[in-house]
Amino acid sequence: MERIDKIISSQGKYTRSEIKKLASNGKILVDGILIKKTDLKVDKNKCRIVVNGEELTFKEHIYLILNKPKGYISATEDKNQKTVLDLVPPNLYRATLFPAGRLDKDTTGLMIITTDGMLAHNILSPKKHIKKIYEITLDVPVTQIMVEKFANEIQLNDGQCKSALLETTGINTCKVTITEGRYHQIKRMFGCCSAKVIELNRICMGNLFLPKDLKLGECRELTNQELELLQIVDKKI
Repeated sequence: MERIDKIISSQGKYTRSEIKKLASNGKILVDGILIKKTDLKVDKNKCRIVVNGEELTFKEHIYLILNKPKGYISATEDKNQKTVLDLVPPNLYRATLFPAGRLDKDTTGLMIITTDGMLAHNILSPKKHIKKIYEITLDVPVTQIMVEKFANEIQLNDGQCKSALLETTGINTCKVTITEGRYHQIKRMFGCCSAKVIELNRICMGNLFLPKDLKLGECRELTNQELELLQIVDKKI
C-alpha cells in the first residue's frame, strides 16, 4: 500500500503540489470514489485511479531508447549545456530518469534512458560483458595492423583493454565491438594506432541494435522484446 500522491507523482506528469490541488478540485478518483486527501494509501496494482479525467496506467519503471545526436551531454542536468533528457518527450518524462551509461557530446547513436538502477547496473557492469558495437570514421585509412592491435588487447595508461573486434567497412571506416566502457575508450585505442576518430556512432548494446526507423534525436519506449535483447531477460515493462 502506498500514498496516492506518491503513486501519481511517480509517473512524472504531476508534482505533489499539483496532485494536492487536483484532489481539492475533485479531479482524482479511486475505483470511482472521489478522493480529497492525497495521503490515502491504496494498492496501485488492484485499484483504478483516474486523474483529471485520464486513467493512470502505473509503471514501476520506464525504459527509453534514444538515437542521440551530437551536442548533448550524457547527464541528468547541466546549467550550461543541453542534456540527453532534453530529448525525452514530455509524455515520457520522469523526474527520476537518467542515462544508463554515457556517450561523449560529439558521439551519436543508441542510448538507454531509464528509471531502473538495476537494469543500468546490469548493462554497465564489467562482469556482464555486454557488447557494444560502434561505427567509426577515421582521419587515416584502416589497416590490418589496427585490426591485429585491437584483437591483441591494446595497453592504455589505465590498464589493458580486453580484445576487441575491428571490422573494416571502407577505406577510412570500420566497426568496432567492445565489451568494456572505459572513458573515451575507442578514441584512445585508435590513438594508440596513430589514428584520430572523426565520427563515432553506437549501433548496438547487448543484442539490441539501433532501430532503423528511429531518427536522430528521437526517443521512445522500449518494447519487451527490445528489452530482452539487452540480455536483461528477467526484466519486463
